[in-house]
Amino acid sequence: MSNEDKIGNKFDELAGKGKETVGRATDNPDLEAEGKGDQAKSNLKQAGEKIKDVFK
Repeated sequence: MSNEDKIGNKFDELAGKGKETVGRATDNPDLEAEGKGDQAKSNLKQAGEKIKDVFK
C-alpha cells in the first residue's frame, strides 16, 4: 500500500466520521448515513490495498 493511498483512505475515513458526527448532532439521518457509508467505503479500500500488498 503506497503512502498516498494510506493517507487518502484515512482522510476519507475521517471525513466520514465527521459527517456522521455532524449528522447525529444536527439530527440529520441522511448525513449520518452518508458518513457511515463513506467510512465503510474507506475500510473496503484499505482492505483491498492490504490484499494487494500480500501478493507483491
